[in-house]
Amino acid sequence: MTSPEAVGPVFSIERLSRAYGDGPLALDLGAAADGADAADGAALTLGGGLVNAVLGPNGSGKTTLLRLLSLIDPPTEVRGRVFGGPWPRAGNDEALRLRLRRRMALIFQRPILFEGSVAANVGYGLTLRGWTAGGAELRRRVEESLDAVGLADLAARPAKGLSSGESQRVALARALACRPDAYLLDEPTANLDPGSVVAIERIVKKLRDEGRTVVLVTHNLFQAKRLADRVLFLTEGRLVEDAPARAFFERPRSEAARAFVAGETY
Repeated sequence: MTSPEAVGPVFSIERLSRAYGDGPLALDLGAAADGADAADGAALTLGGGLVNAVLGPNGSGKTTLLRLLSLIDPPTEVRGRVFGGPWPRAGNDEALRLRLRRRMALIFQRPILFEGSVAANVGYGLTLRGWTAGGAELRRRVEESLDAVGLADLAARPAKGLSSGESQRVALARALACRPDAYLLDEPTANLDPGSVVAIERIVKKLRDEGRTVVLVTHNLFQAKRLADRVLFLTEGRLVEDAPARAFFERPRSEAARAFVAGETY
């Protein structure tokens, strides 16, 4: 794989919020939760070479954060930069928004696979980027990506007949084929078989070693301990702690984080 194009932070955030309809803010980065010993108020940067685990109870804003970072959802308010440039606003410069989105990959907990073969699914993003369907370079990239996730022998199989674990690995291969600078993973191993978990975690480690930016939402504390270099802990839509992973798990500063690590909240 090639080295990341980005040198500076992928995301630099001073303020980021999102409300749905007329409801309260589902995510409000820039204002600390009541009573929290928080890192909010300072700029939040996410850059290469780290696995950033996003933890927090259900409803704390983790998936909302990924949807904002991936530029799928427009923020209610934002002061920040993406790949060193302005954060695109909804309806403004959609060409810029598309270019930025193509430098990152969002992998959902339940990925969507299309009709056709596994190989066709993995190459789909490349065809959208103008690669010749069926061309030698596209086939080579697809083969490399399937080999990386341990599914090279399934290239010709219909994608719709795969298991959950295989489907998740195909989605990851589809992202790998496009070689983005940032990977945003939403519970990528939830309810998967042990073999698929091991394969996906191995890839996450490799991406980190290559200097890619990985933002990983997970409820699995053991997985976070295995993979994370840094933990962002959210509660009630607020960033409560931003700490090195080891320090977070050994000495969480806030009561909310202590309760979460102890398994008292989920």
